[in-house]
Amino acid sequence: MFDTKPYETRMQQAISHTEEELKKLRTGRAHPSMLDSVIVTAYGASMPLNQVGNVTVADSQMLQVTPFDPGTLQAINTAIRDNQSLGLNPSDDGHVVRVPIPSLTTERRQAMVKQLGEKVEDCRIQLRTIRHDALKDAKAKKDAKEISEDDYKRIDRGLTDSMATMQSTLESVAKAKEQEIMTV
Repeated sequence: MFDTKPYETRMQQAISHTEEELKKLRTGRAHPSMLDSVIVTAYGASMPLNQVGNVTVADSQMLQVTPFDPGTLQAINTAIRDNQSLGLNPSDDGHVVRVPIPSLTTERRQAMVKQLGEKVEDCRIQLRTIRHDALKDAKAKKDAKEISEDDYKRIDRGLTDSMATMQSTLESVAKAKEQEIMTV
């Protein structure tokens, strides 16, 4: 018999990955996960920001990074400033790094929505690829007479139903994020 569970698991992982990617899209409010993509060069190695400092929300428009070692303060400041996708300008007072989150303009919000659409389309492509792989494997089993034609059609219907469920989940996540981005 052909098991579709591994393919459905891969589809779910693709959705989860996209949700994580969408969390990185900046809305107008400060959120600690905004800095998850920042890589700091400290102690002769590159490491994620959360391994060299603690990121907290000071208020709705300000993030605060408290380094575990005060010697890494400049490296943290530089890493945040050099990350062009964030477009943030941090400042430090010798103890902590403060990262003001500028409010988004209408044009920037529309650009973010466009970026959101690209990420959602990438996920759709992943889902279609996973479905295609599953159908290809099922067809190979059908051709090898390991499963019947009826089983193949049942598998196809099951995958189509799973695909529809995943697509609707993706759409609801995307709509919620778009609403969040466009809210002033």
